[in-house]
Order: sequence, then structure tokens, then C-alpha cells
Amino acid sequence: MTSTNSTLPQALQSLVKAYVQKHQDTYGHLPTVAFDEQWLSPCEEDKSEQGLSYWQPVVIKDLVKSKHETNIDIEQLTFVHLESALGLTLHQDIKSYFTYMFSTDLEVECQEGQLSLLFAWNLEDFQRLQENIIGHVLMKQRLKQAETIFFAVTDEEDMIISLDNATGEVWVEQVGCKPHKKLSSSLAEFVMQLSPTIKQE
Repeated sequence: MTSTNSTLPQALQSLVKAYVQKHQDTYGHLPTVAFDEQWLSPCEEDKSEQGLSYWQPVVIKDLVKSKHETNIDIEQLTFVHLESALGLTLHQDIKSYFTYMFSTDLEVECQEGQLSLLFAWNLEDFQRLQENIIGHVLMKQRLKQAETIFFAVTDEEDMIISLDNATGEVWVEQVGCKPHKKLSSSLAEFVMQLSPTIKQE
């Protein structure tokens, strides 16, 4: 397995900074999300008068130094049980990607068009994410296809962006089919090519 683990956090950090800055430049405040008392996240900061939450992505390792320390069990943010259940070691890049920060989906664009990068909003969402990954990998194994791990969805139905678990390459694939178009040699390289987009409020 090749890994770009050292540069992936930097690429994500740069993208997040650009995303938040673009939103502030456009609307004069942090991004907002509908407030849900049953679906809280350390990303949330303040509530708006419209019942929305101002939020921004939060680097998970920084949570142990913050006010959220007692609410977040960082040890749960691991793929150990998933790997044991599947008998498969996930590529380090995808593990680093999904455990780098809490965030809602980020809207971005690349040469292929519009994408939504997937992240975990909270610990419960991280567990749900793992269940979805397990389902995807089991499907690939049942179809006797090489294992991939999805991390983004496109605006085309059933088209996802995934990482080849053996090589770390980023590909486009249709759900249930083999990847058909290589986008990048690594996840870090791919993230560095992305530009944030802002949904109209």
C-alpha cells in the first residue's frame, strides 16, 4: 500500500479553511445547518435566530484539548472492529480521512463536476458510516471485485468516488460495478485538486 498520510491532513485543512472562508465571504457568517437536539455535533458553535446552528469542521485530535473532551470518546474513532469483521486492513489514507475531523458533507467541485465529500457529524454518525462501508465492501467481495472504500458522492445517480483499498488510487465507480475512471494517484492529491462550493441559503 502506498500512503500519502503525511500530506492528507494538510490537504484537508487547506480545503476546510477555503470552504469556511468562502462561506464567510459570501454570507458574512459561518456555514449553517438545521439544529437538531437529537443530532448534536462538536462542530456546532452558536444558534442563529432562525433556529439554525453555525458550524465549522472540527479537527478530532483538537477535541481532547477543548470543552468537548468529556463528551467525545476518541478511542471509539477507530476501524479496528470493522477490519476484524471484514478480515481486511483498510488503506491508511481512508482511515486518516474519516478520523481527521467531524463535519457535515462538504460541497466541492473538481474537473469531473460537483461532489459531496462525506464525513462523520458525530460519533453515532461515525458508527453509521462504518456500517455503510461494511455493506459496500461485502457487496464488492460478493461480486468478486477489488475492494474500494467510498468517500464522496456525485450529482449523478449511483456514481460515487472511491479509494482503491490496495493502491490508494481515487476512482469513479458506479455502485455495483468496477471502477471505470481514475481521478488521482492518491487521496491527498485528489483533495488538493478540489475547490469549495457554496449552496444558496
